Amino acid sequence: MTPERILAHRTAVVTGASSGIGRAIAETLGAAGAHVVLGGRTEHAMVASVAAVEAAGGSAEAHVLDVRDVAQTRALVDAAVGSTGRLDIMVNNAGLSHPEPIVEADPEHWREMLETNLLALLVGCQAAVRAMRACGAQGHIVNISSVAALRPDSGVYGATKHAVNTISETLRRELMDDPIKVVTIMPGAIATNFARNFDPAILRGLVSAVGGDAPAEFTPGDRLPDAVLEQAHQTMGEHLAGPSDVAAAVVWAVTQPAGVHIAQLVVRPKKDLPF
Repeated sequence: MTPERILAHRTAVVTGASSGIGRAIAETLGAAGAHVVLGGRTEHAMVASVAAVEAAGGSAEAHVLDVRDVAQTRALVDAAVGSTGRLDIMVNNAGLSHPEPIVEADPEHWREMLETNLLALLVGCQAAVRAMRACGAQGHIVNISSVAALRPDSGVYGATKHAVNTISETLRRELMDDPIKVVTIMPGAIATNFARNFDPAILRGLVSAVGGDAPAEFTPGDRLPDAVLEQAHQTMGEHLAGPSDVAAAVVWAVTQPAGVHIAQLVVRPKKDLPF
């Protein structure tokens, strides 16, 4: 087995795989030889990722779903096992942020964060453990948290990521007698559309900082073009890491020797954003 195909004969599920960090993780796992099952909301983006994996000599499949639906998340894991007979890597990546002051926030935004960042992750962990036990896998559950979990004042989003870290550590201890490892990865500032719900002034600052033409108005939820994100990463490399950096950390964590358990990793740029 070549180093490039180090994950050959393994099956991986990645949620939130239609953009940003999730998409990079899925494509990187596929390039490393895993059969990758992508789950996300945007079909055309995942179809493009499947094509990229196949062009690199790997195999992948895409499933459109809403991870907040318990049945759909369980069905995603079932689809992976149905395709290959096993599950080796579960990446709970789906997440979102509504960075509003608590006194002004829409409670439905809180619900959306709790259901996406926590409920979906819990269901994914549970389904993955059951699948890995059934096939006897020496598996990895990778939960994507955030450096927000390291701060006590990081809002409701940060509270969900504190909870992700607590869930991951609790599950790690529950699985000490299983050949299943739990990895928590905490990204910092990454050049993705994760910030699409941020204050429009912050988005305008990002676009202006990389030399782009910022529109007069940003509507929360608008996606920044891929070209802008790529330019942001290239121009502000000390302030913005790339999705591929997080993906590389995932591959590194799940390819360590059997006796080594990477419990937590922080992946962040060298410097904080200048705005």
